[in-house]
Amino acid sequence: MFAAERRQLILEMVRANGAVSLRELARVVQTSEVTVRRDVRALEAEGLLDRRHGGAVLPGGFTRESGFPQKSHLATAEKTAIADLAAGLVEEGEAIVVGAGTTTQELARRLARVPGLTVVTNSLLVAQALAHANRVEVVMTGGTLRGSNYALVGSGAEQSLQGLRVSRAFLSGSGLTAERGLSTSNMLSASVDRALVQAAAEVVVLADHTKLGADTMFQTVPTDVITRLVTDEPPAQDDRAATELQALADQGVQIAVAGAGGSGGDTVPAGRQPPRRDVPLPGPRRGQVPGAGPQLRSAAAVLGDQAQSERARVADMRRR
Repeated sequence: MFAAERRQLILEMVRANGAVSLRELARVVQTSEVTVRRDVRALEAEGLLDRRHGGAVLPGGFTRESGFPQKSHLATAEKTAIADLAAGLVEEGEAIVVGAGTTTQELARRLARVPGLTVVTNSLLVAQALAHANRVEVVMTGGTLRGSNYALVGSGAEQSLQGLRVSRAFLSGSGLTAERGLSTSNMLSASVDRALVQAAAEVVVLADHTKLGADTMFQTVPTDVITRLVTDEPPAQDDRAATELQALADQGVQIAVAGAGGSGGDTVPAGRQPPRRDVPLPGPRRGQVPGAGPQLRSAAAVLGDQAQSERARVADMRRR
């Protein structure tokens, strides 16, 4: 494929999806990420798109929201690895809320195996993934159906969440930065996500590396409310994504990084050294260990340290 043809295809993909990772572009045009990065720079110089952390977006600063058909084909391996890792956070007998999105849909498929689980959701896709799970109770919000992402939104959805209290919320979005937290491109979706957050004791964000550094119009979860981020390992050349991860950790967000090969293995971001395991990561907004700043931690270390407290939490909820 000639350079002009390749760049035209890249431009068409970005226009269709709003944001596309370099990894995905390289796969579609059947070339290396180095070549794609060169093409993206050339298109940016012409004002046809903007470069972002590990990908390309429509020009103008804020990415627009893609529809479900486009999202479902983006970063599929990364979403699978993230869902595998996030599912390990859920204990038998818990009550949780799960927001709308293709990554949360992948998570729901894995939650079907957790006995005694109660899942509250505004996503038809999440509910469908759990429809035949006999030991999982699914509670859907009310609201108006938003066809682009198969989610229930509006005042009906928000009112149905009032007075609800669960152990944690699992949310995705269109962008995540240390400065603004999680954001999305749709006002109605953002409002429902904020209601989901209000119902949960802890907030877990599921976001692949292409969303790190992306800033979209409506803030859903401020950084200081996010308990944990589950993401994938950024490409080795994507130093900015690793920097964004470190900035989130510096603000107290616990980081769990999954392997992108679908194995669910835990890694640390490119360019970072594995942290000392005897230095605890501070809780979301709780007191820090004197003299120890926030650190990036592997998923195994995070889950291991949290296992005992999570079991106690579940036992306490059952007694109530």
